[in-house]
Amino acid sequence: MSVESGELMRVFSGNANEPLAEEIAYELGTSLGAVEIGRFSNGEIQVIINESVRGTDVFIIQPTCGPVNDSVMELLIMIDAFRRASADRITAVIPFYGYARQDRKTRGREPISAKLVANLLLAAKVDRILTVDLHAGQIQGFFDIPVDHLTAVPILGEYFRDKGLEDVVAVSPDSGGVTRARKLAAALDVSMAVIDKRRPAPNEAEVRNIIGDVKGKVAIIVDDMIDTGGSIVAGGQALMEHGAQEVYACCTHAVLSGPAVERLQFSSIKEIVVTNTIPLTEDHRSDKIKVLSAAPLLGKAIQRIHSNRSVSALFG
Repeated sequence: MSVESGELMRVFSGNANEPLAEEIAYELGTSLGAVEIGRFSNGEIQVIINESVRGTDVFIIQPTCGPVNDSVMELLIMIDAFRRASADRITAVIPFYGYARQDRKTRGREPISAKLVANLLLAAKVDRILTVDLHAGQIQGFFDIPVDHLTAVPILGEYFRDKGLEDVVAVSPDSGGVTRARKLAAALDVSMAVIDKRRPAPNEAEVRNIIGDVKGKVAIIVDDMIDTGGSIVAGGQALMEHGAQEVYACCTHAVLSGPAVERLQFSSIKEIVVTNTIPLTEDHRSDKIKVLSAAPLLGKAIQRIHSNRSVSALFG
């Protein structure tokens, strides 16, 4: 595929989320490039590019989701393969950035793993990063190359607008997610509230209070990810106890590890809306979980990057 820049663009996929990569390629009016990703008998990853990429603008679709370490190594090795095959520019499209929650030291002798992953990508000589809803926006500063940081809030907002809900309040599950909740509130033209909680340990949450008016309202909790589901379920229960009429939840990344699906299924939350930045396996399927596609958003961003146009204009 080529556009006004005159440079050929090729889209390739790792093994982490090939269905999403195929959707993105469809949005771009092209097909995925020919690449083989296999394993040697000892588990080492092998990448073979089966077409010429010399002088091309290469986009590698690879969220670093589970098994996260395999996905990271696949991406690094793919970048190296394309660099050695003389690609002109290599953009790593990482819809979900693994290790993003380890973005700072909260106690002594801890690593900052999100920075380490950034260092590895830079060492592999990637030219650009395209990602969606980083857990912490400041991770962009871990890179000394351009990072295009998209948000899926417009996708989520459009879905809830089309449902025609009344008396809605957008809810942040904690103080760190206020900006995201404010964006959803603006998209829906509604008020917002914040759940005051503390984390005694990773993947544990205790709700202390609800800041804002939720009584008699339809509450929509918005977060960047749902992992074990403990926080979102506790938040939903607290909202109901504070008088909310109904509770919905939405997020960009459906990590859904451990007991998450069972917790969500038997919670007070009416519906959980997620995107397909992370593929949902069959055991993650539930009649409560609605999956929206991030492919149109990513496809438009890739098109703009390739033709050297503004990506932020997508959210104007």
